[in-house]
Amino acid sequence: MRIQTGIVVLLALVAAPAAVTQSSTNSVVGTWRAEMPDGTREIIVRADSSASFGDETVRWRVVADSIFIALGDEWLVYTFRVRARELTLSGGDLEEPITLIRTGPATARPENVPIPPAPPMDRRAT
Repeated sequence: MRIQTGIVVLLALVAAPAAVTQSSTNSVVGTWRAEMPDGTREIIVRADSSASFGDETVRWRVVADSIFIALGDEWLVYTFRVRARELTLSGGDLEEPITLIRTGPATARPENVPIPPAPPMDRRAT
């Protein structure tokens, strides 16, 4: 399933258009745990627009109630909601919503790990 390596490739946010709000962006930043069919995944979403899970690092941005995750040359778009320590993602390539649990603050991205370039915003997958 594309989400397992995509979002949870995760959490896919650089200076987005003016629609990005500071509170929405801050609400997704942190370390998250996702229970997947193939096991538990840890996703780290950083304020520098990078997100990491395993050995993968992707770029993300928030626009209103949507989170865009850059995978290769396209954006995967999910609706998100944060409540207390839970981040729920739906839509995009997900068959059903997925809930991640915040386990702590984001850790710093290692200096030798670059943030991938952002694809053009008109290249969106839904």
